[in-house]
Amino acid sequence: MNEQDSTVLRIGVDVGGTKIEAALVDGLGRVVCTERIPARHGEEAVIEDIAAVAGRVCDGDFSQVTSIGIGTPGQVNYVSGHVDNIVNLEVTSLDMGPLVAERTGVSTHVENDVNAAALGASVVLGGGASLPGVVAFLNFGTGLAAGLVQDGVLMHGASGAAGEVGHIPVEPHRFKCPCGQYGCLETVCSGASVARLWPSANPAMPDLIRRAKKREAKAVDVLDMVVRAIGDTIQIVAQSMDPSVIILGGGMAKTGDSLMEVIAAELRRRESQCRFLASLDLPSRLRLAPLDQPVGAIGAAVAA
Repeated sequence: MNEQDSTVLRIGVDVGGTKIEAALVDGLGRVVCTERIPARHGEEAVIEDIAAVAGRVCDGDFSQVTSIGIGTPGQVNYVSGHVDNIVNLEVTSLDMGPLVAERTGVSTHVENDVNAAALGASVVLGGGASLPGVVAFLNFGTGLAAGLVQDGVLMHGASGAAGEVGHIPVEPHRFKCPCGQYGCLETVCSGASVARLWPSANPAMPDLIRRAKKREAKAVDVLDMVVRAIGDTIQIVAQSMDPSVIILGGGMAKTGDSLMEVIAAELRRRESQCRFLASLDLPSRLRLAPLDQPVGAIGAAVAA
């Protein structure tokens, strides 16, 4: 967001599988108000709901809004605003940006939801301005992906696939991934995969850590598998992009400090065997995403 003016208002909308949340954000990156509604399935319903929740945060007066940004799952063309395959909402193909702009009369930009969350988390942790330098946001949600921000600008790559670390096939257990490969990192350290590996609790990660600390053999084995994959993910991002800050987000990040502790311990273990890794001091770069802020909606607004 270039306009450092509290009178400039933008709307960010975060589209999720169960809810759609909107935030009205001023030019200083501050949230003026938020609203959320349950998500409905189908292409027409999704457009109606995005327009409706956006209208709520501006009291139906879109004339005061400079732009609308949307963060959404699926395959996003951030240039055209077209989205394919939002599986959880039964959306196959949708001109999301143009249709929302038509409904609201406001210029609309669409981003991948992880990218939007990356930018939003960077802005919140930066106190209203994006953190300087390269920032990586690792989203341990249903899947696994990274959002990359450099000096407040999202990094998309040549085809928009920058940050798709979840489908790097280096995990030694070689589980089959829905993408068609075997051994993707996502098959072990996404929120959905941890729930599959540790089905006895919901959410799985806090219980898994708790039981591993009690030295329950099965929990120790599963947690070791998961944390090694998280460590690999962090190392891949750190050594390829060298971010100054690595933000952990997604549903699994709600585990909080106990998750940070086991990840830091894994990174320290690796450092003890490698002077190069020790020189990077990766644990000091880790941050938890601000869970009390609608970072997806904020980032979508800032990106618009």
